[in-house]
Amino acid sequence: MNAGRGAGKALIGQVSAAILLGREWHSPSARVRGAAQEVAVAYLTEDDVLDHVRGVCFKTGPPGLVGIESEWLVIDPEHPHVPVPLRTVAPVVDAGGPPPAGSALTYEPGGQLELSSLPQPGLAAAFRAMATDLADLDGRLAAVGLCLSGHGLDPHRSVERQLAVPRYAAMEAYFDARGRAGRLMMCSTASVQICLDIGLDAEDARARWRRVHQLGPVLVAAFANSPLYRGRPTGWRSTRQAIWASCDPARTRPVRRGDPLSAWAEYVLDAPLMAIRREDAPWIVDPGLRFGEWLAGKLHGHPTRDDLEYHLTTLFPPVRPRGWLELRMVDALPRHWWPVPVAVATALLDDPAAARAADDCTAALAEAAGPEGGWRAAARHGPADPAIAEAARCCFAAARDALPRMGAHELIPVVDAYIELYVERGRCPADDLIHEERR
Repeated sequence: MNAGRGAGKALIGQVSAAILLGREWHSPSARVRGAAQEVAVAYLTEDDVLDHVRGVCFKTGPPGLVGIESEWLVIDPEHPHVPVPLRTVAPVVDAGGPPPAGSALTYEPGGQLELSSLPQPGLAAAFRAMATDLADLDGRLAAVGLCLSGHGLDPHRSVERQLAVPRYAAMEAYFDARGRAGRLMMCSTASVQICLDIGLDAEDARARWRRVHQLGPVLVAAFANSPLYRGRPTGWRSTRQAIWASCDPARTRPVRRGDPLSAWAEYVLDAPLMAIRREDAPWIVDPGLRFGEWLAGKLHGHPTRDDLEYHLTTLFPPVRPRGWLELRMVDALPRHWWPVPVAVATALLDDPAAARAADDCTAALAEAAGPEGGWRAAARHGPADPAIAEAARCCFAAARDALPRMGAHELIPVVDAYIELYVERGRCPADDLIHEERR
């Protein structure tokens, strides 16, 4: 979703033209070969990374566009413990052509199905577009006896990668060297991702960046829906969030607080390379370099702009700036609840009154949580944590009040129902699954 517009505040001061362009010029004697001249070799520099962060990742403009990325497990309801091969799902789904509201239809490594909406002008339009495409997808799957299942972590089935493409093979090898969490993350997790604009200008972008990070643990807790693995409780309300946080913290931990541009640039440069892609040879997986070290030419030559853009796709913090804010912390939910996190997060960022309330509701929680920001406590305890539960009640009330102002009247009943069933009672959907497992 290309939701941001305009240019952010400059990151760096005046630099020479040669450095700004990231070029290394050879001397005339080195360039001359008879009557011909070699073209200068362009190298990516740290200044280019900073410029990309400023001009692409944090591209600003008037907020208003909303996008949704909706991930689902595909199951046979008659045999929910049995894996469904992607070779069975894909032909049926793809035969129907593009979804009617224009969502992109893709698959995650374990066969999870993802719908990614086009950016829509506001919350109500985003909801209608995703609802339309999900209903169409339901029909395609029902024709072969399958359905979508909303869980943050597959509660029963074993881990199995079904997509045999270089990106996922490299990712699997990289994460396998660090433990079991990576394969689980790739193949068994699903989420509702909300995509919202960066902000009107640099000042607004900083405020929205701070707000969404303060809100993040509240959203993790309030929508936690992954307490089981292989049919047993894990001790976490959001095991999905715990898995993502542990599989490789250098690329999955929250970005540090402070100025978002410098914080994200630092994150990008410090993160280790997952792989170096090569067209005419096997990829170099886990080369043992941070991206900043590759820029410095320590090994394997120098990265290109394409390498930077690929590296950015291998970073998975709970809030990822991509020209818009990609909120990645919400577990996939049972079918009737998926609109609620979209409505709540959008209202708390885009409606001015709700945004002010969100800042007030989460300020004390963020301060008490310290540098870790409360993400771990939210994943572990959900709204059973009293401070998180209080912040959630405050935030949900503000979001609900904003819906009429945003023209999203049709979302009020489902948000009200969620507040009554879960938020006001200090519960989340994970509690339902735990209760069912104990029966």
